[in-house]
Parts: sequence; C-alpha cells; structure tokens
Amino acid sequence: MNQEDHRLHLQEGPINLILDVDAFKDIRENLFFSAEKRLSTVLRELVLELDLLKLPWKIHSPVPKGGIAKRMFYAVSDLDVFVTPMAAVAGAVADEILDVMRKTVENSDYYLDNVKRMYVNNGGDLSFWLKNGSSFSVGVIDNIEAPELNTKVSLHHESPVRGIATSGWRGRSQSLGIADAVTVLAKSAVEADVAATLIANDVNIEYPGIEKRPASELKDDSDLGSMPVTIGVPELPDFMISEALNKGVKTARKFINMGIIETAYLSLQKQTLVVEKNNNEK
Repeated sequence: MNQEDHRLHLQEGPINLILDVDAFKDIRENLFFSAEKRLSTVLRELVLELDLLKLPWKIHSPVPKGGIAKRMFYAVSDLDVFVTPMAAVAGAVADEILDVMRKTVENSDYYLDNVKRMYVNNGGDLSFWLKNGSSFSVGVIDNIEAPELNTKVSLHHESPVRGIATSGWRGRSQSLGIADAVTVLAKSAVEADVAATLIANDVNIEYPGIEKRPASELKDDSDLGSMPVTIGVPELPDFMISEALNKGVKTARKFINMGIIETAYLSLQKQTLVVEKNNNEK
C-alpha cells in the first residue's frame, strides 16, 4: 500500500488500483481501509469461478455466485456477439471497490457532508462517485503508447456517467480490431468496459501488413482462445482509416440506442470520431 496526498495505490496480483478520495484525512483513511479489505478477497473470489467466466455468454449460461462475477456476467448478458464475462473484469472490479466506499459514505451524514468526490482507477477503467455540486474531469488520449491529452471531459453530478473505460489493440488487453483507443462513458465502469472492448473489436479492416496472431499463443489463459488478435498495424490510407472507424461507429450507436453507454471516442492513426447520445458523430 502506497499513499500519496489523497490517493492510494493498491496492488493484488494483476489488479493494480489507484484510489482517490477528496475528503478529510480520517474519512479518507477509513474508506481506504474498507477498500483494501475488500480487495484482499477479490482474486480468490474470481479464481473460484474463472472457468465459467472465460466461457462465451449464452442464453442458458449458469449465473455465477460471486458479487463481482455477477457484475461481469450481467454486463455481457443478451449481447448478440461473441463475448465472455472476462471482457468486463477490470470495470467490474473498479465498480465493486468504489461501491464499498460509496455505501459507507451514503450511510453516514458526516461522511456525506465531507466527501466531495472519489474514484477507483483499475488500469485505466474508472468508477467514480460525486457529491451534489461536484464534478469530475478526465482526459481522453488517442494513443496510449504516446500519451498526449487530446480531449478533456468534465462530468457533473447531474450527468448519468459514472464509469469510463478504454480499449484498443495497443492496450494491456487483447483486441480483435485495430483501434488505437476507444474510450467509452457509461453509467458504470463495467458497462463501459464491455462496450469499449466490443467497439474496439469492430474498428477493423482487411489490409496488407496488419499483423494478427491467435490469442492463446500470446496469453495461455486467454478467454479468446484461437481467435486472431492484433499485434501490429502499419500506416493506413486515410480512406481505410475512415472505413475502419465507421464500422466501430455503428457498434457504438448500437450501444447508445440500447441505453448502455452515453458517449464513445474512437481513435485510429490521428483520426477521431465522437459518437454521442444524440447519434451525431463529430
């Protein structure tokens, strides 16, 4: 555990969290303690049902028992594409840890009066809470390997957005598509996580020089099995970039129309499209 200012860094196996609580020190430390206590049980809980969570969702799939596993399962339920609950794991963990702190805050008048905002960042997937009158600002970048602030989004208490996630072929997770980054704003991190993954998968084209390999060759325990995931993308002609992005836009609109997400930012080789709830992209 490493605490700096009003942030806390927690790590448990592959889970790497940054927590931030804008509050008095005594409140902050109590909330951090509750988050750390919950995190200590997360890996064991997930491992118990890992085989089930790596299976693609189907209409008759058994519902897992663990709280985080259920978040993952329901986030992919009823989607008509290949997807496993593992697509939602980072967002689900962020939501769970945030919820532990949120419930403590909302059950105490003292805490509620004195906590302005808080968030959990799980490797770039964020779950956050805002007190009435507070706001949360987040930067959106187009290429995680050359991070540069491209867009800044300010979210107020009145906004339904409480989760943000990013996916792409350059990230830590495997992608079927070629997007440099797809950042999604949704009501929860788990919903944003699934949508970002599937939108990024669909930012895709056939083009010489795009390199793909079976997921299982790159990661033994990949839930994608032998499906080809992207490991390299050459410079593309502008019209091919537009074609790939527009495929992702169709998927983003689908998620918006289903009420799952609010906004999506799709980026590929310095071209960016923004798809918002009014169905107009920029």
